Amino acid sequence: MHRTAIAYGGANSQFGHIYHAAEEADLPATMRPIVLIHGGYWTTEFSLTIESAIARQYGERGALVWNIEYRRVGEDGGGWPHTGRDVVAAINALDGPVREALPAPVADRVDWNSVAVVGHSAGGQLAVWATAQLRAQTANTRITTVVAQSAALDLVAAGQAGRESVQALIGRPYAQAAQRYRAASPMEQDPFDAHVVVIHGDRDTAIPVELSRRYVSTVCARGQSAELIVVPEEGHDAFVDPRSVCNRQTIRALGL
Repeated sequence: MHRTAIAYGGANSQFGHIYHAAEEADLPATMRPIVLIHGGYWTTEFSLTIESAIARQYGERGALVWNIEYRRVGEDGGGWPHTGRDVVAAINALDGPVREALPAPVADRVDWNSVAVVGHSAGGQLAVWATAQLRAQTANTRITTVVAQSAALDLVAAGQAGRESVQALIGRPYAQAAQRYRAASPMEQDPFDAHVVVIHGDRDTAIPVELSRRYVSTVCARGQSAELIVVPEEGHDAFVDPRSVCNRQTIRALGL
């Protein structure tokens, strides 16, 4: 497996790792680009390395994986809206730094019209929100699938409940900045032209599965293409375990 670190901005946390098969003989005829966005309460307690095993696995299955970092709460420039803007910039980097870093045998095989964006927990909020801001496309790519894994999809409800991690992200209590919470919440975004697959373990105690049910019901009523997959007997962290059913369901949604 070949891994390359690429910067998409000037800040220390504005970078990502590209994964793809190291040998040309191991490259499939067509490679799906996957943007991978880690979770961890939007804080510097967690980094892109928690997705490294998943990124390698997807690369071994023939994908081109862009595992991104972003500025988080606890570092300069972290918090809203800069954290979200970093993810938008990282996805836009598919048009420039990412594509430019690929060897010709890899670049020639990538299907840039079938980008998938995958985010876990806080990363799921960023995945859906950033895709909505981009209207599911960059200048030279098209996002067709978003996978939201046990994702924070309703920041308004979280803010009203006084969820500390969400308040730290937004920077103010909900009562003082209701519009900021709405603007950042995936639940409040206009429909976009990509299919959202929401996957949630029914043993999740960090983000209840009912929130994903409500998200899918709400956005489908507005015209968003979305579906919910509930995985029995698995919890919130199953998505970072390559052996889990949650991860297998993600692989299936990605067509890998």
